[in-house]
Amino acid sequence: MFKNLKILDEKDKRLRLISKEVTFPLSKEEKESIKDAMEYLKYSQIEEYEKKYNLRAGWGMSAIQIGIDKRWFVIVEEQEDKTFKNYFFANPKIISNSTEKIYVEQGEGCLSVNREVPGIIPRYARVTIEAQDINGKKFKLRLREDLAICVQHEIDHLNGILFIDRIDKKNPYKDAELYRAI
Repeated sequence: MFKNLKILDEKDKRLRLISKEVTFPLSKEEKESIKDAMEYLKYSQIEEYEKKYNLRAGWGMSAIQIGIDKRWFVIVEEQEDKTFKNYFFANPKIISNSTEKIYVEQGEGCLSVNREVPGIIPRYARVTIEAQDINGKKFKLRLREDLAICVQHEIDHLNGILFIDRIDKKNPYKDAELYRAI
């Protein structure tokens, strides 16, 4: 059953916390929260449910966005065949990145920022992330483009940073010509 989650708004001070390391094994409650976050993201990307439940579409969600002070996040990516690929990252670290930077041309969004914010956020085009899976097993994953941006956005959440903090207030499109738009 789909659970409509209470997502913290940008004004909530908890979003500015540096999240605590995840310890394993995960509790039943923690696993349930992860499942709920993945389900929410999946339904938010299906137009019928997005309208029915008044959801804002999202790809990623960090634990702190639902009030859990832990270093984990999930990403749910719709595939070309209309299925969904779920990712779970605990205690993630970017261990390498490209020199090339990119930005989301229409601007980044966030489930915790319920407004349009013009501007660009230069992000690495490719990153290698080291993290732990739901059972605590370490893994490495190389990600590109959209997924690389999403991972960087979610890691920012774990460090108390919102995407709006990364936009130059005086010149929101500063140096856009130096980076590739996607």
